[in-house]
Amino acid sequence: SPALFLGRTLHCDYGELARRAGAIGAALIREGMEPGDRAALFMTNRPQFLEVLFSAWYAGLAVVPVNAKLHPKEVRYILENSGARALFVSRDVGNALEPQLSGLESLSLIVDVESAGYGDMLDAPAAEPVHRAPDDLAWLFYTSGTTGQPKGVMQTHRNLLAMTLTYFADVDTVSRDDTALYAAPMSHGAGMYAFPHVLAGARHVVPESGGFEAREVFELANHHGNVSMFAAPTMVKRLVDFASEPGVDCSGIKTIVYGGGPMYAEDIRRAMDVMGPRFVQIYGQGESPMTITALSRAHLLDSSHPRHAERIASVGVAQSCVEVRVADEDGHPVPPGTTGEVLVRGDTVMKGYWRNEAATEKTIRDGWLFTGDVGRLDGDGFLTLMDRSKDLIISGGANIYPREVEEVLLRHPAVHEVSVVGGPHPEWGEEVVAFVVVRPGSTVDGGQLDALCLDAIARFKRPRVYRFVDALPKNNYGKVLKTELRALLQSG
Repeated sequence: SPALFLGRTLHCDYGELARRAGAIGAALIREGMEPGDRAALFMTNRPQFLEVLFSAWYAGLAVVPVNAKLHPKEVRYILENSGARALFVSRDVGNALEPQLSGLESLSLIVDVESAGYGDMLDAPAAEPVHRAPDDLAWLFYTSGTTGQPKGVMQTHRNLLAMTLTYFADVDTVSRDDTALYAAPMSHGAGMYAFPHVLAGARHVVPESGGFEAREVFELANHHGNVSMFAAPTMVKRLVDFASEPGVDCSGIKTIVYGGGPMYAEDIRRAMDVMGPRFVQIYGQGESPMTITALSRAHLLDSSHPRHAERIASVGVAQSCVEVRVADEDGHPVPPGTTGEVLVRGDTVMKGYWRNEAATEKTIRDGWLFTGDVGRLDGDGFLTLMDRSKDLIISGGANIYPREVEEVLLRHPAVHEVSVVGGPHPEWGEEVVAFVVVRPGSTVDGGQLDALCLDAIARFKRPRVYRFVDALPKNNYGKVLKTELRALLQSG
């Protein structure tokens, strides 16, 4: 069965993928790698990513997937902190990293996946997979590090297996006729969705661009058919904008799983209007990847339900392998409809933070992961996220959740994107500031947006300042960087 494609070109079938993974795994063992050692992957999206990923597990190693957009100094910290023994790089990012590799005592093997040395590894006899226990480390993922240095999230084989099986239960079915398309970074959630698609014997396609281009996504979808992909909300908006053009065929796309940031109700309504019933939402974080809640295709389509408007603004219900609660600061559950911190417990929750017991003890208490996200559960178990706790605005002693304000502002047809943050205020502590991106060819002013807010939310929640900007700062996963917006306000 065909396994890996680069664009439309077949890279290898499943038999060859298994042979390649076993061969590289055998080479790693010959190089002295022992079960539990770490192998880092620092590369842009390409078929070799999956080869190396499975080869590390053939050798009994733990994988350290590294964001290809990180600065070389940030990568060095991850390599040093994880104690990585092996490093696989792609040349487009590996060359810039080279000056940072000196003095890394643990690192004994560096492989460019486009080099002759990598080809030599592929020519070796294949190894049998090394047995590992369910609670052994499999995937060491470093968080974004918005406060201080990033922390290594320890995901075990049990965690990854639970996540994989939950995809079938709560997200989507997969068959060997399906195609996984990797337009988002494979070092994160998009790469994790390879696991259910490998289990089902589906095809895996890496765009030739190595990233996300809406036109390329539709061309590949219509070539391969039955395409499923993970996309951040900003990527979904660009797909929908492209699909709204005359003559665009959406039939090759089976499922778009969206998450990783807020998807506003107006945006998902438009997405379904333009592209049809092709969407599923998931909510997770590195500490419980892709697996806290899911908003199913059926829930999104159930427009006759009296609370449909509330449900499509939610992130759905607890996935099958976890329990979810909203709690006070002591971890005690609060009544339905009450705002609190989102907690999750189950087989997908991380083992802990790598070599950081203090952070682990703070984040996991009595088996519950304290996510740092603020939300509320309704009586039917639908979770609505308000914001990250750090994004909460406190103005004059009143709590204001930016997402609630953003949802209202996006109702205006001229507003393309918006991000609400708290700016410093000498009397109230903080004031609500809205950064607004206007649709091309449209106009809107602060007075119009103010009237919209006053018609929908309490007066104290409305923005006191509107900043009209050409674009919002985002990371390479499409998340708006509110830290940068707040820094702009702090600096005046």
